[in-house]
Amino acid sequence: MSEHNHVVNKEGETALGRVDDALNRMGDERKDEILGSFDTFKKYLSERIELAQKIGLSEETMAQAAEKIGDYLTAKEEPRNREEKLLQELWRAGDQKHRHALAHMLVRLAQDVH
Repeated sequence: MSEHNHVVNKEGETALGRVDDALNRMGDERKDEILGSFDTFKKYLSERIELAQKIGLSEETMAQAAEKIGDYLTAKEEPRNREEKLLQELWRAGDQKHRHALAHMLVRLAQDVH
């Protein structure tokens, strides 16, 4: 897959508009694997956060990406466990400011997973 299909390129530049495309390319089996349990979801996020930190992305950029992912999951995926259901309900109840704050909290939650 060429670099222009990725959300982050080799120089660490982000194209957050490509988040939906990247998630749409992920197969259903892989989504089920990641979203099947909340612990697996947190571990997956943690691995992505660690990679983002290594290439120098700021917490703000990671939170913006988390917002895009939250919007995608809320619109296109059914929660697979009660934790995801709670996150979805919180996401829907909040406005943009609340979602941004929740995205920051998810980034921090994922940073604490090891």
